[in-house]
Amino acid sequence: MEKVTKPNVKLLASGTNLEAKQMQANAGDLLPKHIANMESILFIQEGECILNINGEEKPLKKGEAFIVPPETKHHIKVVTKFKGIHFMPKEIEFQFFK
Repeated sequence: MEKVTKPNVKLLASGTNLEAKQMQANAGDLLPKHIANMESILFIQEGECILNINGEEKPLKKGEAFIVPPETKHHIKVVTKFKGIHFMPKEIEFQFFK
């Protein structure tokens, strides 16, 4: 079983309704499985990752983005050193799983 690792997260911008947070993780890291109650966008700044969403693997690389639907269980496995920006509503709520 792979060890789950929390990404380094940095708030980049915050407005009235939206936030942009940068996530960073190293090759081989497995980020926590979770769901959110609202839609969000993941944009890959650097590196590559695999987004596992509803049991399906979506490879993502630099310059690509993915819209994560609400109430959808997902997690990320980092392939190469990774930096991404997560755009989300400020009132988003997350539920994490082991």
